[in-house]
Amino acid sequence: MGKKLFLGYKLRRLREQKKLSQAALAALLEVSPSYLNQIENNQRPLTVTVLLKIARVFDVELASLVEDDESRLVADLKEAMHDPVFGGGGIPLSELRNAAGASPELAKRVLSLYQAYQQQSERLHTLTENLSSGEGEAARQGVHFPYEEVRDFFYYCNNYFGRLDEAAEELVRREGFRLGEMHNDLVRYLKDRHDVRVRIPDEQAMRRFDASHGTLELSAQLSMSGRAFHLAHQVGLLAYHGLIDDIVGGAKFASDDARSICRVGLANYFAGALVMPYGAFAEQARSLRHDIEQLQSRFGASFEQVCHRLSTLQRPGSRGVPFYFVRVDRAGNITKRHSATRFHFTRFGGACPLWNVHEAFAQPGKILVQLARMPDGISYICLARTVTKKGGAYSRPDRHFAVGLGCETAYAGELVYAGGLDLGHEQAAVPIGVNCRICERDDCRQRAFPPIGSHITVDENNRSFVPYLFA
Repeated sequence: MGKKLFLGYKLRRLREQKKLSQAALAALLEVSPSYLNQIENNQRPLTVTVLLKIARVFDVELASLVEDDESRLVADLKEAMHDPVFGGGGIPLSELRNAAGASPELAKRVLSLYQAYQQQSERLHTLTENLSSGEGEAARQGVHFPYEEVRDFFYYCNNYFGRLDEAAEELVRREGFRLGEMHNDLVRYLKDRHDVRVRIPDEQAMRRFDASHGTLELSAQLSMSGRAFHLAHQVGLLAYHGLIDDIVGGAKFASDDARSICRVGLANYFAGALVMPYGAFAEQARSLRHDIEQLQSRFGASFEQVCHRLSTLQRPGSRGVPFYFVRVDRAGNITKRHSATRFHFTRFGGACPLWNVHEAFAQPGKILVQLARMPDGISYICLARTVTKKGGAYSRPDRHFAVGLGCETAYAGELVYAGGLDLGHEQAAVPIGVNCRICERDDCRQRAFPPIGSHITVDENNRSFVPYLFA
């Protein structure tokens, strides 16, 4: 290990979940109770030997011990704490790690409070601007906080829901659904098992389910992969509503809106798991070296669906390559984000302009490959390609997005896209960041804003290619 590991708070949570005393766990780990007590209080780092024993005793993978939702919390806290509202300047990383490890629920609530503060500030600003123009009511509606709450729930669950995955896989096996040709099988299943008939009217609604008449209407504008996905979505809502409600109930959302949004999100998750069952999809992904276009053909799925599914392969004991997945619109807004990696997305601003997900719009339909390095020194293989949602009429223009998928260079051997990349040369990687407001790089020519809390110098007689010079 390149650095000392202090995972005391995490070890204590695992022990308490198993209802073990310190003495009992010390016996299982073959260490003294006093030594274990020092580890749990972060007074002693973990050795490789003890770390391996912990993974064996608690039946968890090393990756989940070393890098999981705690690292995400630390990154999010670091970003938020740079805001002047918290007094300016950053809090030492060690303190943020201690806070996230000791009380992750408290850390999440602090982030929620900060997010609510930002939204209220935005509403106030918009309301002030629009009162005179008669748009005050629209401004008072503000942004959709429940969507952010659900997005965070998926984010901190690593975008993996094992019970839904296993239920979908079992349904495919039991019903004999044909992979890559599931559309007709799902239509037949809905009719035979749930007395629901599928219609394809030429209307604007993408999907409309009428429970009283037992009909599911899908838009004629949808592709076959899109129809199969929506059929699978409806199967999830009808056949596994109890399981979905159980997961939603455990999330403890603050509003009915958030609970409804989460049900839709979980039904979408189930749909992806049904069309691309975990075992078969993970095996094909490995054998094809994660060639997205070949996976599209074999599972009858879209480019975006395959990328999203690749980011969910986190089954304990059978994990796939940890990917991040993101969808961005032309304005740079992140409309979807999931990450099983140490790659962190900004929560409170735009993304780095040097990231190839933005460049994809200049080359529609082409898969772009980028070797990128984050400020923490971790390098990633980043894929990006545009996807188009058809409007279906002259008065309804197409919608264009860029989909990004990436993983750490440690998994380069498992990616067909790594061929030709100069992985051994540090200067070959494009230095990217999370967000200009918190990026630590002081030599970036693309920087839009100085980092929050930084001190800049202004020289009236000289100008550099770097937009901001720092004291």
